[in-house]
Amino acid sequence: MAFFRPRVSREAEVRFHADLEISKSFPDLIAKARQAEAVVHDLNEADAPEMELRAAGLLFDKALTDALRAAEAGQRSTFGVKSYDDRIVRRKAKATPEGARWTAEVDKLRTLREDNRLNGIPRLPRPVPAAR
Repeated sequence: MAFFRPRVSREAEVRFHADLEISKSFPDLIAKARQAEAVVHDLNEADAPEMELRAAGLLFDKALTDALRAAEAGQRSTFGVKSYDDRIVRRKAKATPEGARWTAEVDKLRTLREDNRLNGIPRLPRPVPAAR
């Protein structure tokens, strides 16, 4: 009696190759995020108007989101093609040194993005409605 392991699905292969392509842009995207962060920092140091700080904060958020998507794609592609179909394989791949490195990078970028969203983007004051 022969036991054959099922191949990975065609969808998993397609997603794997797409993630490989997306993850190639990670170094450029993280460099753009660092530049945007430097602009935000410089504007904070110069006591720039809130509108400029808001625009810079939103650009930084977009750059972080793009870098995060590329990092998540790199993480998934590092886990391997089988991890798209099997959660056990995905969990085991997180324990490898390369998988742990990508997981830490994704967590760091998520934390940085959330911190920017909560504290780095100034909120515009809303007009108070008149009392009736």
